[in-house]
Amino acid sequence: MSTWYAKNFGDGMLAWEPLNRLEERFFAEHAQAGGPGDMAVFVRHQSDGRLHCEVVAYFSPAAARLAREFDAVPCAKPSPDNLSLLAGSDQSWSVMFES
Repeated sequence: MSTWYAKNFGDGMLAWEPLNRLEERFFAEHAQAGGPGDMAVFVRHQSDGRLHCEVVAYFSPAAARLAREFDAVPCAKPSPDNLSLLAGSDQSWSVMFES
């Protein structure tokens, strides 16, 4: 499976609560799956010229079940530029973005 998923959580000032809920759900799913290194959620703050930024979460293919739970939609693999790791192991960077 190689489909990534994205979910726009809206205004960065208001996104902290749903992102905290996402983190909690992720860690439960991650532990249940045995802690795979390819299961991760990354976030990017995007402004696109607007006054306030929006927070977009990107779910790796291994996090598809969680992505569907949060109504994320399929998307292309994101560029690692300006991404932050929200949830997952530190090895997620190398597993997901280095060849």
